[in-house]
Amino acid sequence: MATSVSGEFETALRRLEEIVAKLEGGEVALDESVALFKEGKGLAQKCERLLKNAQESIEAAARGEGEAASPAPSSDGPLFGSGSGDGRVR
Repeated sequence: MATSVSGEFETALRRLEEIVAKLEGGEVALDESVALFKEGKGLAQKCERLLKNAQESIEAAARGEGEAASPAPSSDGPLFGSGSGDGRVR
């Protein structure tokens, strides 16, 4: 089941791919190119932040830290929601 973070990442990545294709096509005016570049840069940073948070969460789980050491949610909302488990695999 996809989490909201997964959906957020996929949406941002899909839009970033659209922007890249449009810019590579060469049919965009300079003003629009600049606007698309700025949007793409923001999306790339967002994707990078989401991936970093996911990696930190995985590393914490691998160390056995579970929910207690979950990274702080980004300013975009909770990272993985409020799980009720203790992070251990049974």
